[in-house]
Amino acid sequence: MENKKQSVSVELNGKTLKFESGELAKQAQGAVIASYAETVVLATVGIANQPREAIDFFPLTVEYRERTYAAGKIPGGFFKREGRPREKEVLTSRLIDRPLRPLFDERFRNEIQVMVTVLSVDTQNDPDVLSICASSLALGLAGAPFAKMVAGVRVGKIEGQLVLNPTMDELKNSCFDIIIAGTKDAVTMIEGGSAEVSEEEVLEAIKFGHKHIKDIVALQEELLKKCGAKPNEYAFAAVDPALTQEVEAFAKKYVLEAVKVIEKKDREKVLDNGITETVTHFAEKYPEQEKSIKQVIDKMLEKEIRRLILEENKRLDGRTFDQIRDISAQVGVLPRTHGSAVFTRGQTQALVTTTLGTMDDRQIMDELEGEYKKKFMLHYNFPPFATGEVKPLRGTGRREIGHGALAERSLSPILPGEEKFPYTIRIVSDILESNGSSSMASVCGGTLSLMDAGVPIMNPVAGISIGLVLEKDKYATFTDISGHEDHYGDMDFKVAGTQNGITAIQLDIKVEGLSYEILSEALTKAKTGRLHILDKMTAVLPASRKDISSLAPKICIIQIPTDKIKYVIGPGGKVIKKIIEDTKAEINIEDDGKVFVSGPNQESVDAAVEMIGYLTADAEIGRNYKGKVTRLMNFGAFVEILPGKEGLVHISQLAEGRTEKVEDVVKEGDEIEVKVVEIDSQGRINLSRKAVLREKK
Repeated sequence: MENKKQSVSVELNGKTLKFESGELAKQAQGAVIASYAETVVLATVGIANQPREAIDFFPLTVEYRERTYAAGKIPGGFFKREGRPREKEVLTSRLIDRPLRPLFDERFRNEIQVMVTVLSVDTQNDPDVLSICASSLALGLAGAPFAKMVAGVRVGKIEGQLVLNPTMDELKNSCFDIIIAGTKDAVTMIEGGSAEVSEEEVLEAIKFGHKHIKDIVALQEELLKKCGAKPNEYAFAAVDPALTQEVEAFAKKYVLEAVKVIEKKDREKVLDNGITETVTHFAEKYPEQEKSIKQVIDKMLEKEIRRLILEENKRLDGRTFDQIRDISAQVGVLPRTHGSAVFTRGQTQALVTTTLGTMDDRQIMDELEGEYKKKFMLHYNFPPFATGEVKPLRGTGRREIGHGALAERSLSPILPGEEKFPYTIRIVSDILESNGSSSMASVCGGTLSLMDAGVPIMNPVAGISIGLVLEKDKYATFTDISGHEDHYGDMDFKVAGTQNGITAIQLDIKVEGLSYEILSEALTKAKTGRLHILDKMTAVLPASRKDISSLAPKICIIQIPTDKIKYVIGPGGKVIKKIIEDTKAEINIEDDGKVFVSGPNQESVDAAVEMIGYLTADAEIGRNYKGKVTRLMNFGAFVEILPGKEGLVHISQLAEGRTEKVEDVVKEGDEIEVKVVEIDSQGRINLSRKAVLREKK
């Protein structure tokens, strides 16, 4: 490959997409600078010279990192440098990995590391889809055993028009945000969220995005040709043919017996017994080949499961292709949570809780695009016991972060706005059992727990996963995939939505791409399955409870004039601290005059609101006020009746009868009760003490 600078570019939606190579990071096997508008990323690829020993998987790792200097920022915190990957970085790493992985030969065992570094970001064009394109091209330049070039695009829909790579501002007015990745021949990955859009709209967006993907792939191929890049020769891992043949003959009876067992645990016992018997049988002839023997049996199981689906229309657990496993649900299962639910679908079970918090509970998100506060969070936990395993507990894994983000995106569109429901919402999904599509169980359980907590959601959301087995021109799609169907199948197509439309979508495949026919069929099956599950859910709890949990804090939003914020805060925060101390309420004031008042009970909130109301009120004609005398003049006394609001009590209105001197009736600092008798055209307030004295007679 030539090592001099080469570049190619094309106009996309009014902005220049450019790929460059040969100038930076030249010791990496492949390196690309990709830019779109003023967003720039560096993608590099490293490939180990020798395969890793004793592994049975393809060792690809993708690391996406954002440098804060890319947005002209200095990292927060004590150390002032980037730390462990943030959630956005983990999710983007997964986004890059998913469309690339299926295009490698599954026998490849050399470690490959793809690293994407964000060098510049213009806060309008997200680096994520650009990173997919750059990673694909870097792999091509490195000569990786990579089937086809991949490109990614973002598609939005604004005022009925599809938009390619919409900006951050444009996405605010878009009814969906869908990322599509693919080769020039087919789609390989989809990720997105939407506001209850139809299956037809989603398919239209996929076709629109793929049309532009073809152009970007052609641009990549142009650069590869300029650089003279060619695939390198690699040796692929292979099990000894003689061992394979003998193990297949010996273990066939165990595999055929295992696929007849309906229950997952019983099936695994049969299979484990067969593996043990096979390993023991060949221990002398093939010593230290236990892992290879297991690989052969696993491949036999995969072939048999796929054969049953394609040739006999049979699934492992006996279901028809469109049959959903038995569903059960409970709500209000935990006494002290604000909302709780257990959702069970077959052998997948999620315990999901909803907690309602105040403004102070919002998560501060410090992103390259700027800082903001997040009011809705969904956290997903997958403990080892969910699959009957024993594993050490580490930090939150990439899979958990990814599944949580998908479930969060599924539920976000149906949550009430801040004005209607000013609470911070946190959902936690604890997976108690797993045999396929626990993220979609989290969506269903999340909906029920929200309704149990009294959150006034717009519509219930359910989720379902569609699977696929594809062999050449023959294929079968099936609804509600189990763990084995996910592992040995070719597709995991998750779709979540309401009765009105889709709210989130995620497609992962293990083949080189899918036709529009398969995508359309999967979307149709997902809709049918989703509506079936929604019926089961609403039979348990038809709608959100009328009142929020009595255990949740009470919150009220009031609006005050911005010029009166200072009266609520007071000098050095003295006034607001006093209100908080007296009422035990939390008070958060925004720059636009919006005030969030929260407290442990309604009495606390009402007391704080009343105090704020007094501090920000305007004088009313005919109303009595207790005020402090601030100044004495020979014609009367000025009295502060409200913070920052003074009025004049004329000498004739100080007392009944004639008053010779103001000082004869009041002194500076006195507290007196007065009535507002007039507010003139200039806003001047005239007060009367005499009127109050007469009222009291």
